[in-house]
Amino acid sequence: MQTQITLNGKTFETGSRTIQQLISEIQSDSDVIIVNGFNKEASYALADGDNVVLIKRGEMPDESTLESMLMARNTPAVHHKVKQGRVCIAGLGGLGSNVAIMLARTGVGYLKLIDFDIVEPSNLNRQAYHIQHLGLSKSEALKQIIKGINPYTKVESIQTKLTVENALSMIADCEIVCEAFDSSTEKAMLINTLLNENPNVKIVSGSGMAGFSSANTIKTIQKFKNLYICGDMVTEATFENGLMAPRVHICAGHQANMILRLLLNLETV
Repeated sequence: MQTQITLNGKTFETGSRTIQQLISEIQSDSDVIIVNGFNKEASYALADGDNVVLIKRGEMPDESTLESMLMARNTPAVHHKVKQGRVCIAGLGGLGSNVAIMLARTGVGYLKLIDFDIVEPSNLNRQAYHIQHLGLSKSEALKQIIKGINPYTKVESIQTKLTVENALSMIADCEIVCEAFDSSTEKAMLINTLLNENPNVKIVSGSGMAGFSSANTIKTIQKFKNLYICGDMVTEATFENGLMAPRVHICAGHQANMILRLLLNLETV
């Protein structure tokens, strides 16, 4: 009797009863076994409908295999919606760089990364960059990092400064914008420009995450119909209360989670 499974993203019929027998049947040297999104032993008994991924440890799987893994982990309905997502991240510092990585791990299909700055040593205490990225533009460095996580995510990196004049055209092809600027002036410029000129775009902004106060003060609120704000809404960076990785990352997590909810048409916080 044949068992029908999905093997590395493709429909496959097998007479094997276990993963070990399957590996022998297809003459594979794979040593990482993932079934329905979870690691399994070679003794696992196959069942109709199983989503099986077999890969060699340390090797990058091809696109259909990686997508099959994400689909099994996220569930097909979620994966298909997320893959269709088009998100612009404006500002690639402590918030934006970490939001981008979370969305890439989640399987968002298209990310537009916008920042005019380069990676400096002071960025390494909270931003996603590594020492080897020092001196690179943040947009290009982040694109490199994402390629190492999910090389099949479409990433457009743009090194420029967003202004009143170019903001609308820059984000025109994205349904969601993550506002992640450091400057309150730039935050207000982008939010006001988009709310006034493009009422359909959804904005997820960050406000208040400096220092080392309780993580529980960071939250997500819906300010207007298409404006969501994440943070404690109060705490600004000062000389004695700087931007630290834990609270910045927590706020970035709130932003990424709200973006995910919007991609899934869940518009409440």
